[in-house]
Amino acid sequence: MIYPDNFEHKTGFDEIRQMLADRCICPLGVGLVEEMSFETDFDTIERKLDETMEFLSIINEGKSFPDQNYSDLREPLARIRVIGTWLDESELLGLWRSLETISGIVDFLNKEENQGLYPRLSELSSNVQVFPTIIREISRILTKFGRLKDNASPDLYRIRMDLANTTFSISRILGSILKQAQNDGLVEKDAQPTMRDGRLVLPVAPALKRKIRGIVHDESATGKTVFIEPEEVVEANNGICELEADERREVIRILSAFTDSLRPQIPDVLESYAFMAQIDFIRAKARLAQEFDACKPQLERHSKIDWVMAVHPLLKLSLQKHDKTVVPLDLDLDTKNSMLLISGPNAGGKSVCLKTAGLLQYMLQCGIPVPMRPNSHAGIFKSIFIDIGDEQSIDNDLSTYSSHLLNMKNMLKYADNRSLILIDEFGSGTEPGIGGAIAE
Repeated sequence: MIYPDNFEHKTGFDEIRQMLADRCICPLGVGLVEEMSFETDFDTIERKLDETMEFLSIINEGKSFPDQNYSDLREPLARIRVIGTWLDESELLGLWRSLETISGIVDFLNKEENQGLYPRLSELSSNVQVFPTIIREISRILTKFGRLKDNASPDLYRIRMDLANTTFSISRILGSILKQAQNDGLVEKDAQPTMRDGRLVLPVAPALKRKIRGIVHDESATGKTVFIEPEEVVEANNGICELEADERREVIRILSAFTDSLRPQIPDVLESYAFMAQIDFIRAKARLAQEFDACKPQLERHSKIDWVMAVHPLLKLSLQKHDKTVVPLDLDLDTKNSMLLISGPNAGGKSVCLKTAGLLQYMLQCGIPVPMRPNSHAGIFKSIFIDIGDEQSIDNDLSTYSSHLLNMKNMLKYADNRSLILIDEFGSGTEPGIGGAIAE
């Protein structure tokens, strides 16, 4: 249990969450950042920390790990479950590249030497399916720029050859007409054939448009040029329009045929995308850990805090911008010494200490490495309660001390011997003697 509801905001974890999302490559990883939650199972927390620390080793060792083309194709894959739909060429390119990325990740982690170095990540990839047949079929029909190859089918090859020949013929006829028109002074010397509404035309001054027999298709924005399709090429241009329609129909037929073959494998592909999402998420945590100079402390199953030189990561980054350093904390709490009372002057770091404890423990139990010495010992808490800051509100008419009392009521009601409780300015907001007595 985490209390109160705005715990993440009070401790700064909402900023940590946003920093993780910013370091993800694609929405797949961002989705897992949004789903990330406080864990209480020891084995789950240890596994998540181990995965992140292994990826941090990959980063620190400068190994070539696939970090491109983490495309999110979940929406198109969901759409093509309906018979008669298909992936377009750009989606097919995204599928190709992302499946190659998944294959590259699995190959990297399944190498014998890497299985020993990164056992948790290798275990994560052990049952992930790759799709060489799909990759091979896409590469057969699609160029690396995302356009169907001319030889994707015999009919497509024939249509595109006819298109090329007809276009060349029209260009040759237009070139001849253009040259004669330039000699007659009807067209500017530097004029060139252009395309309007899918048809090759000549640019002509409006006053001279009746000098060239043909169809006026368009006019420039300034009105100084009209675009004429000479009658000699009208029929050929009609042929191009028909061929382009034939090409589009054949492209759709090819894409539909491929999609039909892909459709039965969509559930397996989506499972592999879930793996890529995990890798993206773990990578983001590792990158953040590198920036924080974070580690995995020695985990213990019972509730314990024995931290050496722990720092608040957001405060550390903020001070670094001004060439300043944060003062680290050593904290030691266990079942025998379960209470720590901090007193001191204003701006002495009391609230920072509390927020550091709350944030680092929360990060740890979300599977994120924390900035402290590796010889630190960290236990697992079942719940964290925090009472930091003034909750006074005009809307709910709560006084400062009333909000303190409400928080304490919830702590007494729900906390147990596996709870971490953090209270700032316990007796504030009321008469000092009464506040002090209740705090005692």
